Amino acid sequence: MQIPAAAAGWFLPFVLPICFYVAFTDMRDMLIKNHAVIALAGVFAFVGLIVIPPWTTDWSEGWIGPFAVTLPPYLWQLLHILVALVIGILANAAGVMGAGDAKFIAAASAFVWGGDYVTMMFILMSTTLAAFVTHRLAKNTAMRAIAPNWESWSRDKQFPMGFALGGSLAIYLILGTVYGS
Repeated sequence: MQIPAAAAGWFLPFVLPICFYVAFTDMRDMLIKNHAVIALAGVFAFVGLIVIPPWTTDWSEGWIGPFAVTLPPYLWQLLHILVALVIGILANAAGVMGAGDAKFIAAASAFVWGGDYVTMMFILMSTTLAAFVTHRLAKNTAMRAIAPNWESWSRDKQFPMGFALGGSLAIYLILGTVYGS
């Protein structure tokens, strides 16, 4: 994995509670709260300054459209938020995903290193499948009695993606602490 193990280790204790909160509130209310998304972006903005400070790391070259740009890794990671947010807004406008999902993906994208996109997609696909099966199993069995008033139980054609998105980011960072560069 391309994410530095030390960076994943620093981010994990701050991000993990936010991921659990997002999964819980999305299942309970079918809503990813804005303050959770802001907290997630804030964790990267502040902890990232400590972990990958822009003034001490090697700058890397990349492309923004047709222009070659050289920036520190911290700023490249922050740019992920902008790109993912624009794509998420378009996906939301097309009715493909909820606005909260799009905002969470944008905030979470700062934590995913460019070389780990394929790995993250596999994590997201497997976590989404596992979360969907788990949610439907709980919804249609006696386990539903544990939380009988959750909004996600009554939505037949909708699924609380925060459950899968939060889990995916948590798994990525856990794996990053073990297998990171």
